[in-house]
Amino acid sequence: RSLSSGSEGESHLTRVLRERFPRASSIKVVDISGGCGAMYEIHIESEEFREKRTVQQHQMVNQALSEEIKHMHGLRIFTSTPKP
Repeated sequence: RSLSSGSEGESHLTRVLRERFPRASSIKVVDISGGCGAMYEIHIESEEFREKRTVQQHQMVNQALSEEIKHMHGLRIFTSTPKP
């Protein structure tokens, strides 16, 4: 199942990430492939990432999107924790 049209794919990925990271204070998904859904940039700020190394945070995102990633050419992930 391909993630067609940018906004549709962005919405779908955002929904999946919201379910996986319910404590996220910010989730932003942008189709950076010109709208074909082949490459996305994801920014997530969440308490779930606190006390975890960057590589562990990115693994959590990759795991949450494991099915969707099969249909992508690339994914840029940026994670952070909320400032106190």
